[in-house]
Parts: sequence; structure tokens; C-alpha cells
Amino acid sequence: MKLNSIGLDTKQSRALGKELNILLANFQRYYMNLRGIHWNIKGKRFFDLHLKFEELYNDANIKVDEVAERVLTLGEVPLHTFEDYIKNAKVPLGKNVTVDEEAIRLIVDSLTELLKIERRILQASADANDEGTNSMMSDFITEQEKTVWMMKAWLTEEI
Repeated sequence: MKLNSIGLDTKQSRALGKELNILLANFQRYYMNLRGIHWNIKGKRFFDLHLKFEELYNDANIKVDEVAERVLTLGEVPLHTFEDYIKNAKVPLGKNVTVDEEAIRLIVDSLTELLKIERRILQASADANDEGTNSMMSDFITEQEKTVWMMKAWLTEEI
């Protein structure tokens, strides 16, 4: 087994970099969805939701940067073109979303997809003894599970 300069198996690091790039593409789509609903939301809940969506897209923007930097730390190149994001994203595409319930549903569905990817990376990073990636995924998962719970409560749906 060949180790890289941060003490991880190079083969496993390469594989994790690829998985993190998939996460990056999905986070970019999620971020753009949040920007769109922030700009386009209408209705009586506008003021509350407009602020909440801004909070969420600012957080997503930070996470995009963290994921890209982790890809680089593992020795890979982060995806950085819209073409790559479109090709690799499974998060649903939100376009012209103006209704509050539709916007919240888009967030829940997007986070559900991100959580699937993050859990896959969490397992792979544990197997690779990659504490840096593992810790990042664990933190993301904890935060996003809470957001899903809150959004589902807003929708008056069970987890």
C-alpha cells in the first residue's frame, strides 16, 4: 500500500476524491436551487422564507468550498464547470419555484439526496481511516438531518 503525504492510501484517497466531487456537483445544484427560491419566493411567508433561504444558501456556499478543498487535500482536482455539475448531480432541479411548500419540498428532497451521498462517503472514509473526510461528513450529516426535521415539521410531515 502506497501512502500519500497525509498518510492515507493513495488508491482510497483517489476514490474518495471522486466521491467528494459527486458531492460537490450536487451541492452546487442545491446551492443554485436555494438562490433561485430565495429570489423568486412569493406569498405571505415571503419575509421569513426569503431570510431562511439566504441563510441556507450561504451555508451551502461554505460547504461547497470545504468539499472542494478536501478534494484538493486528497490530491484530486475539484469539478468546476457547469457541464460537470450537470453530468454528476442527482439533486432535483428547481426552476421557477415561487410557492412556499414547493420550495420547502425541494429543500427536503435535495438534502435527502445529499445525505445519501454523504453517508456513502462517510463509510468509505471510515474504511480508509480518513478522519478529515469522515469528520466533515459527520458534521454535514448532523446539521442536514436537523434541517430536514425542521423542514418536515414546517410541512407538517413525519420524518
